[in-house]
Amino acid sequence: MENISKVYEPQNFEREIYAQWEKDKNFHTTADKPGEPYSIVIPPPNVTGQLHMGHALDETLQDILIRYHRMKGYNTLWMPGTDHAGIATQARVEASLREEGTNRYELGREKFLERVWQWKEKYGNRITQQLRILGASCDWERERFTMDEGCSAAVRKVFVTLYNEGLIYRGNRITNWCPKCNTALSDIEVEHVTEQGHLWHLRYKFKDSEEFVEVATTRPETMLGDTGVAVHPDDERYKNLVGRTLILPLVNREIPLFADEYVDKEFGTGAVKVTPAHDPNDFEMGLRHNLAQVKVINNDGTMAENLGKYSGLDRYECRKQIIEDLKAAGVLVSTENHEHAVGHCSRCNTTVEPLVSRQWFVKMESLAAPAIDAVKNGDTKFVPERFSKIYINWLENIRDWCISRQLWWGHRIPAWYCDDCGKMTVSENDVTECEHCHSKNIHQDEDVLDTWFSSALWPFSTMGYPEDTPELKKFYPTSTLVTGYDIIFFWVARMIMMGLKFRGEVPFRNIFIHGLVRDEQNRKMSKSLGNGIDPVEVIDKYGADSLRFMLVTGNTPGNDLRFSWQRVESARNFAKKIWNASRFLLMNLENFDADFKPAENDLTLADKWIISRLNRTAKSVTENLDKFELGEAARLMYDFIWSEFCDWYIELTKARLYGEDARAKSTALYILNTVLEKSLRLLHPFMPFLTEIIRQKLPNAEGSIMLANWVEAGEIDDAAENQMQIFIEIIKVIRNLKNEVGVEPRKKSEVILKIANAEIFEVVKSNVNYISELAAAEPVTFSNEKPQHALTGVAGGVEIFLPLKDLIDTEKEIARLTKELEKLKKGIASTEGKLKNEKFISKAPAEVVQAEKEKLAAAQEKISSVESRIEQLKNL
Repeated sequence: MENISKVYEPQNFEREIYAQWEKDKNFHTTADKPGEPYSIVIPPPNVTGQLHMGHALDETLQDILIRYHRMKGYNTLWMPGTDHAGIATQARVEASLREEGTNRYELGREKFLERVWQWKEKYGNRITQQLRILGASCDWERERFTMDEGCSAAVRKVFVTLYNEGLIYRGNRITNWCPKCNTALSDIEVEHVTEQGHLWHLRYKFKDSEEFVEVATTRPETMLGDTGVAVHPDDERYKNLVGRTLILPLVNREIPLFADEYVDKEFGTGAVKVTPAHDPNDFEMGLRHNLAQVKVINNDGTMAENLGKYSGLDRYECRKQIIEDLKAAGVLVSTENHEHAVGHCSRCNTTVEPLVSRQWFVKMESLAAPAIDAVKNGDTKFVPERFSKIYINWLENIRDWCISRQLWWGHRIPAWYCDDCGKMTVSENDVTECEHCHSKNIHQDEDVLDTWFSSALWPFSTMGYPEDTPELKKFYPTSTLVTGYDIIFFWVARMIMMGLKFRGEVPFRNIFIHGLVRDEQNRKMSKSLGNGIDPVEVIDKYGADSLRFMLVTGNTPGNDLRFSWQRVESARNFAKKIWNASRFLLMNLENFDADFKPAENDLTLADKWIISRLNRTAKSVTENLDKFELGEAARLMYDFIWSEFCDWYIELTKARLYGEDARAKSTALYILNTVLEKSLRLLHPFMPFLTEIIRQKLPNAEGSIMLANWVEAGEIDDAAENQMQIFIEIIKVIRNLKNEVGVEPRKKSEVILKIANAEIFEVVKSNVNYISELAAAEPVTFSNEKPQHALTGVAGGVEIFLPLKDLIDTEKEIARLTKELEKLKKGIASTEGKLKNEKFISKAPAEVVQAEKEKLAAAQEKISSVESRIEQLKNL
């Protein structure tokens, strides 16, 4: 029988195994393949990206589910692909151009896009290659890209349909604008950070008197664009002043004082300056009261023209100048510290500027309603369920979605404008003439769509929409979406809205939410902290199976996971344990009879026990996988293989393997081989490489493990489990007793057992060899009397005695215990001193005092035990 190598070195076989899987098309499926469908679409990583720990966790969880369902006989499809990542990719290529001393404007749009496609071809497959290293069993023959021909056709179809139904519109609206990325952002692309700033109080005088209204602002540079001051209609302080005209300081523009219910009369003076072009709430008030929109900040964050000495200044430099000028004019009343939330671009961290611009929007209200109902009705379920409340709350308060971006890389908006008649044509196909006047003088909209627009279509665009393909009929809706909680709004909600709108069904039945991977200090991994860990480096050192197992055993649905090098080591030690146990078995399979099958009466108690424990584990692992408790399923496998199979059962078989009874040896080998092979199949979704290479060496194991059947749980033998547990507890007690007195575990020692229960007595007597073999107990005798001068323990209704005579060197043990006693008494004196100190008792927190009391009680108990042991030894 061919054996595995002596040392577990995953670097020597993992990539070779993956290449063979891919060559054999083990990941590929077709719509006409038999079996109930089970499908997952991968959250498409950015084409700019490389594997990080978040990807590693996300893809490991997906791969476990896919491999599990594949082995259960489902027709499984795991659809891979990447996202074109508009802003991020364009930024990468523009940085490259800067290094060459040029820019996109010098190249022109067409040449620039050629460069982006070249960049994509060169670097775009980096992350998909890294996913292969991790072991992701995606159907790579179906790999998609959000800007491939099929996905692009889906984008145009959806855009034009929504436009024709009046759900997409173009208008002047205030949007979040990033001065660095030079594009509009949707609300959820803005991260709000609490910052320490200032609140400046200003006096605005009335035109016809020396009276004034006091307003406050955190952004004095925007006052140059004020076109009104608002108060609440019920605010008694201003009832007689509404309708009068104020003079805007520094600018001398006449602006109205008007009433609007938006104003909070309890905040500050109850009067707020209104800048419709630079604040979303002011914008809405401006529309209600027909106020002018005066744009005073440019798209690049500098001050606009026609502002005199302020024109061209950076917005923050302008702020300083404005404050000085307001002071000089006697307009600045006071300045106070003020903590407030400031929006930042999620891509580059630049402070966002609310600006009025002409953009494209999707009306969300009618799309959101069915998406809310789908979750409330249970058509799609969040795991954990608590995330459904967050999702519903966001959708119930949703605003229209700004979908246009001022970029060149992305899905260009399919709208064309006529240079002659000025009308617009929106079409799925490229337009060559105006549909209104048939002029050839037309040009396409310069903007592209938000990256999340194409991502929202991912579950059905990747399966062939707008064509009605066999894949859509078979695999849509998909079975499960696995994703982090951080993109529920960016992606999950939008996919549900679009899926319901264009396919009439939710895009997935279950949404399995996981948390972030944090560092060992529980900090979010980030470039700024420099605490990111490269999964490929971990794999190169420890193997993909170790990383995968570490990630899954630390995972509970919806919660963050703390990366731990110690747990990576632990996972590798687990892999080594399996490797060494498998090598041991293979060494003993030299004359294995593949046709041998033991009869029922050939099975020992240990055989029946391990079979039952395997069946119980298979049942529990399956149940936990079905309810997305992947971490618990992995833990169960760890406990069964490490403890029950390796530490107990293999040890219990050695006497038969090395004995003279050929049938007993064949039975032990049969059970060892059967249990190991089934354990490998249960473990395969978690540790695919290790399980594949070992199983290939086992007799009667044909084909790849990933295509083998899942383990169906057989009968559970409660009696065998209960009986074997008695032996395990007895052996543990004997080992502990020896350890207490410093006796080597393998040193043979007399053991006396006192058993009152007749049934337990028969079980123990019949299998007493287990105690002899695993506890180095010789002789083992039974007695109804309690012997004198013996170490004592109890396990499973059995009293256990280890006579001290000949077991230990009495004088040495008394000396050792006396030293331990002295140490304990010194420690107790310190604790007693603290508890007698009135200052400590009165000032220390109650829990600290209680901890000291518990510490004292434990020490006193230990002292009593050691004194008793010394006295016992002296009486020998």
